[in-house]
Amino acid sequence: MRGFLASSIGVATAAALALPLALPTPAFAESAPVGPAGSTQSLPLVPLGPAANRTPGVPGMSASPQGPETQGLPAREVRTFSLVGVVWDDVSSELHGRVQVRTRATATGAWSDWQDVETHNSEHAADPDAVERGTGRVRGATAPLWVGASDGVEVRVQAEPGAAPPPATRAGARLPSGLRIELVDPGAEPPAAPADGKNGGPGDDKGEEAVPAMSMGTAESSSANLPHAALGADEIGELNKADSTADAVFASDGALSAAAAPFIGPRPRIVTRKGWGADESLREAGFVYTNTVKAAFVHHTASGNNYACKDAPAVLRSLYRYHVLSSGWRDIGYNFAVDKCGTVYEGRAGGVSKAVLGAHTMGFNTDSMGVAVLGTFSTTAPPAVAVDAVARLTAWKLGLFGRDPRAKTTLKSGGGNLYAKGRNVSMNVISGHRDGFATECPGKQLYGRLGATRSSSAKLQGRS
Repeated sequence: MRGFLASSIGVATAAALALPLALPTPAFAESAPVGPAGSTQSLPLVPLGPAANRTPGVPGMSASPQGPETQGLPAREVRTFSLVGVVWDDVSSELHGRVQVRTRATATGAWSDWQDVETHNSEHAADPDAVERGTGRVRGATAPLWVGASDGVEVRVQAEPGAAPPPATRAGARLPSGLRIELVDPGAEPPAAPADGKNGGPGDDKGEEAVPAMSMGTAESSSANLPHAALGADEIGELNKADSTADAVFASDGALSAAAAPFIGPRPRIVTRKGWGADESLREAGFVYTNTVKAAFVHHTASGNNYACKDAPAVLRSLYRYHVLSSGWRDIGYNFAVDKCGTVYEGRAGGVSKAVLGAHTMGFNTDSMGVAVLGTFSTTAPPAVAVDAVARLTAWKLGLFGRDPRAKTTLKSGGGNLYAKGRNVSMNVISGHRDGFATECPGKQLYGRLGATRSSSAKLQGRS
């Protein structure tokens, strides 16, 4: 992103901000205790005027008292975090404006340039009438942004000129009420699995393995993936097409339809929630299912591409905390995630082969699945291995439900900004998020690869 350091004024300001220890540290609001499992700092944003301590040269930000409403947080030291996002009180209110942050890296002490945070206005969310949305905990939220290990932050949120006041906010305001910056620490990495891929001690001559100690939540989540993997497994192994079909028939007690069986794609390797270190105490207990899986919606997380593949589990743990603790959802919204090196991860708990209700495409979560590629692909092309992983995942999962990736299907809208509630809508079996909601997701570059993904997925299923 453009930086203000290009100007001499910006350089002088940067020098001053290189000493954030001189600034008062904030009173922290913790959504969970600090520890190996991670933490979230939640700090309220305050009105900003043309005061002398405002950083000059912020792109698109006006310092005029007659200019658009601006809220933010002056540069300050905070506890270590790696992901940021902005939330507000009323999930039905939209943030029409520009959100920018800059952060100080713990490794170097250097401040980043200003970075834009995507104001996606909760299109990744439960449907309007879903139980999950009516808990009273759900907030409006921007997309999260991965910034890496940081210990300083500065935030600016400016309303669009002429933006209408959101509902349930103070008179004359153009920004939603209750704006807060969420600073998420993903916590420590989970323990590595043994090199032989086993998840316990030596088994008996029947091939049984000792089950590792685990929490009730982890046992619940892991048991949903039986018999595809042992209880406590860090991953679900890759299978060829023939073995994937046999595994699916066995898992369904023979109830798999004759029409589906010939067209189940090879199962990709899937890192389980235990494998990426999900803290199962954060989510709501139990699982929620729909009747079937008729479509797959492809997303990007809009969290940026500045992560190494070894850090993908930490990115996922951060997204999980942001969705549950900051946004108020029952679990992470996506059913699956794919990193830029092509690794597939289990998302929302409930079983990778089952029709788990997600919160990824508002209005069309029922009878669908959400696959999110970690990154931002509006102008950056998605890596070929990531696109291939989406094709492999959909060939297998859609195949379990007898879906042709090249076909059309009909979904009933649960309400959104494109289709009225109750309307039957014809969709591609593999669709982009923007097909069901007016959004840029999954980014122009990733959306442009969906045609090839449909063809690849169908070919992996064995369709001519």
